Amino acid sequence: MGAYYDEIEIEDMAWDGVKGVYHYPCPCGDRFEISRKQLANYEDIATCPSCSLIIRVVYDPLDFEDEPPDDEESVSEESEDDEEQEDDSDTDADQFEDALEKLTLTESPAVVAAAA
Repeated sequence: MGAYYDEIEIEDMAWDGVKGVYHYPCPCGDRFEISRKQLANYEDIATCPSCSLIIRVVYDPLDFEDEPPDDEESVSEESEDDEEQEDDSDTDADQFEDALEKLTLTESPAVVAAAA
């Protein structure tokens, strides 16, 4: 990338726990944003969603090396969802087995329904 609007130290940025990003005021009135995942992936460019300005974030990448990459996190979320679905299917199977144990069959005269 060409020119940065400014270079800002990560310590000068504020953490927004709701959005999960560091932010810094932009002259346009909005704010520059960068996520911890981006920092963990050695990305140091924070962008403003309202204008074309960008800043370079000065930080130590080793502080963010414990962050999981985007791919690993999505895989772990999917595996958790699969485990939850498996738990639900186990419960359904248990209920089915319980129903079979309680099932009683009696002989009764055969009833045939004729369609008119």
